[in-house]
Amino acid sequence: MKKHLLFLFVALALLTVLAACGGAATPTAVPEPTEAPLAEPTEAAPVEEPTEAAAAGGGNYVLVPKNLGNPYFDTANTGAQEAAQELGVTVTYQGSSVADATEQIQLLNSLIAQNVDGLAISANDADALVPTGKEAMDAGIPVVTWDSAIAPDGRDVHINQAESQGIGAVQIQMASDLAGGEGQIAILSATSTAPNQNEWIGYMEEELKKPEYSGLELVATVYGDDEDEKSYNEAMGLMQTYPDLKVIIAPTTVGIAASARAVQDADKVGQVFVTGLGTPNQMREYVKSGAAPQFALWNPADLGYLAIYTLNAIATGEIAGEPGDTFEAGKLGSYTIADDGTILLGPPTVFSADNIDDFDF
Repeated sequence: MKKHLLFLFVALALLTVLAACGGAATPTAVPEPTEAPLAEPTEAAPVEEPTEAAAAGGGNYVLVPKNLGNPYFDTANTGAQEAAQELGVTVTYQGSSVADATEQIQLLNSLIAQNVDGLAISANDADALVPTGKEAMDAGIPVVTWDSAIAPDGRDVHINQAESQGIGAVQIQMASDLAGGEGQIAILSATSTAPNQNEWIGYMEEELKKPEYSGLELVATVYGDDEDEKSYNEAMGLMQTYPDLKVIIAPTTVGIAASARAVQDADKVGQVFVTGLGTPNQMREYVKSGAAPQFALWNPADLGYLAIYTLNAIATGEIAGEPGDTFEAGKLGSYTIADDGTILLGPPTVFSADNIDDFDF
């Protein structure tokens, strides 16, 4: 009996060893199917492909506005996406919720770390963004500014929406027309550091020195920070502080709409007029109510469109981004970089009840 039990014990031990060997054999077969699938994705997506696509017009570009939720910049993005489709590139639209240079710099640093193929930026501060622009260019990322420039050391090319002196001049001309050539006027700007706003205001102040505008008195310049509520409150404050105020000039799309609404809410349509820079779709009701009988702007969709065509021309090596370089910008035609490193989109359009329904942006 003991012999039988011993035999049975030995037999079970042998079976256990054989089973263990079989279990060890099973994992040794696993690497073969595992290794084959791992090799396939690597071969299907080589690292060099994105670079080749970018060279052929398949880059990954980022359109950076001063802030999100602004109809002007949203319209520019519409044009940028149109250009992206034509060029076969990807354009993402990224910004902060407020027009703040510090937040914009943080975003740009993140995009540089992601090694995007190009940046198209509307700057919140011309000087503060220079180091960030330099960092991008040093990393081989072209920087095009549009609407609001980074100072020349921090970008490759700047796209002016219109000639700055002309923008200042047309706003004073409209204000004079609305005021009947005399009376108090005020300016409601975006942020105090916005380079384009400050440049336009400077030209407006120079324009007011001309004899034909001697009857106009600039009583205040205030800032709504491109925020609707703050701009509205600033406009209300101007009308309360200056009871004889005739015109509010707002060279910002947020400010002009907020000011026109304030004039309506204060029941001062026909007494205080609003003009400046806005989009037809946001200003249509105010033109027709008489709160803002006329205003001016270029087409921001064309500005975004041109920004992406310019960025792509530099990123793909079509041009170096130097003065004298000429390139084709799709439906907008041919453009040449000026000696100061800028490109001019074209002259602004004055909108009024006579033509506002002819535009949809």
